[in-house]
Amino acid sequence: MSESSTSARLRELLPGAASHSHVHWHVLWGFEDTIEVELEGGGLRLGAGRALLVAPNQRHALAGPHGARCFIVDSTDDAQLERLAPLAGRVHVGDASVGHLLRYLAAQPRLPSSAAELLVASMSHASELRSGSTRRAIDWPALEAWIAAHLGDTLTVARLAARVHLSPTQFAVRCHAELGTTPIALVRRLRLAAALRLRDGGMSVAAAAAQCGYRSPSALTAALRRETSR
Repeated sequence: MSESSTSARLRELLPGAASHSHVHWHVLWGFEDTIEVELEGGGLRLGAGRALLVAPNQRHALAGPHGARCFIVDSTDDAQLERLAPLAGRVHVGDASVGHLLRYLAAQPRLPSSAAELLVASMSHASELRSGSTRRAIDWPALEAWIAAHLGDTLTVARLAARVHLSPTQFAVRCHAELGTTPIALVRRLRLAAALRLRDGGMSVAAAAAQCGYRSPSALTAALRRETSR
């Protein structure tokens, strides 16, 4: 791996894996069936929705006696993972939101570029659940109302996250878990709904596109065409 790189993959594990070590971090999320983990000579079982952090240079082997699958994040970003170092070597339990995220990622033809960051953030969230800490609730209707009032603006994930006092990564995880969608897809849905209302009211395509934040009238026309063809 290159310096300070982070990547994720969904891997099917086979029986009889050889023990090895490497200089980068692993974040493991069990997805299907149970993974047999040998870690520094000891044995662990990693079921679906369970996470394990493997620190650099820890000898380990991963085996799936029944064709288990898991998500593996490989990272050389010490600044990102060292804060989780106290969690290394112990199995952590995710909640229902993590299960939703894992199923969403597994259904994609190719893992999105944000997958590694989301999986690492979910590991942090699982540890917080074990320690009994609580999360700030997101008032989704209030946030959607704010988005609807600012559709003509540039609405980035970072800007939406700031509205609810979360980091972009935390916000993306929560959006997946609680709404079943991505932040950008949420904005896209609200833009399209507003544009449909304006067009039904007689507003021109150009005016509706400008008011709802589309790059051009043709971009709105294409979005409307996709919606009506469903």
